[in-house]
Amino acid sequence: AERIRGDRFHPDVIVGVSRGGWPPARVMSDLLGNPELANVRVEFYVGVAETKGEPVITQPLSVPVEGKRVLIMDDVADTGKSLRLVRDHVEKNGATEIKLATIYYKPWSEIKPDYYVRETEAWIVFPWERKETVRNMVERCKVKEIPLEEVKRRLIEGGFDQRLLERFIREVLEEV
Repeated sequence: AERIRGDRFHPDVIVGVSRGGWPPARVMSDLLGNPELANVRVEFYVGVAETKGEPVITQPLSVPVEGKRVLIMDDVADTGKSLRLVRDHVEKNGATEIKLATIYYKPWSEIKPDYYVRETEAWIVFPWERKETVRNMVERCKVKEIPLEEVKRRLIEGGFDQRLLERFIREVLEEV
């Protein structure tokens, strides 16, 4: 938010890219004192590090952006394909100025956000996607016949709380 203010960029609307961009978009709305939030949904990832190939907009912009300055907010610029798609969508809908912001930027992304907090090559699990990550990892264990203990070890090494992990695994296994 400091960099955005320092840039003297005052968005008329903040667009959260569903679903990972919703939490940071809401926080950015608060930090910038801008209650004008919108949504666009992109589907790309089908599991942990598995993609469909090309992202698709499954819910277009929830508000008109014609003639407006727009800040597009997502959690991470990984491949960059989702951000590029959303930027193009917002541009086609008539926004006059578009800036991209993410929490993380990965150096191999085909698009670099105007604003990001940190560059990383690491695998990231955000607080709002922990159970979904565990669910995907458990499914991956079954398909690839990877021992569940190996996945647990890797998640704990990555900073996942062991008690929370055990609870989520138990819940996910009960769902099946």
